[in-house]
Amino acid sequence: MFDTPATGPLAGIVVADFSRILAGPYATMLLADLGATVIKVEGPPLGDDTRSWIPPVTGDGTATYYLSINRNKRSIVLDLRDADDVALARRLAARADVLIENFKPGGLTRFGLDHPAVSAVNPGVVYCSISGFGPDGGAALPGYDLLVQATSGLMSV
Repeated sequence: MFDTPATGPLAGIVVADFSRILAGPYATMLLADLGATVIKVEGPPLGDDTRSWIPPVTGDGTATYYLSINRNKRSIVLDLRDADDVALARRLAARADVLIENFKPGGLTRFGLDHPAVSAVNPGVVYCSISGFGPDGGAALPGYDLLVQATSGLMSV
């Protein structure tokens, strides 16, 4: 599937995708569609939560939502509770041109994968951190779509 070189305006760009569900995967999907090599990091045992969102599913039980939002990407399973896997994640971050994550703010700090740590070894990295409520105020709150809709009042419209 990845035997032919990527084409498009972002060919040659490597993206480390430490995101899940929608905002991050959608952003990295667009980069992959434009030719970037996107390496999606998923946690064990089942990977991204959206792999099991049903219906509809494919014959092997993979949710079509997951397949659509993660098209044109490579995927690796890394357990960030395992020191060897954290070392691999850091190596990926050190060689990536772009890193996109949507952990709760500060969630990657303990793994040495936050912006200060990554930019210290990879000064040219474009580091995109997506949160539901921005860097201030409710920054520590989790930010899934339904939660943001409910908190903002949009859900009542």
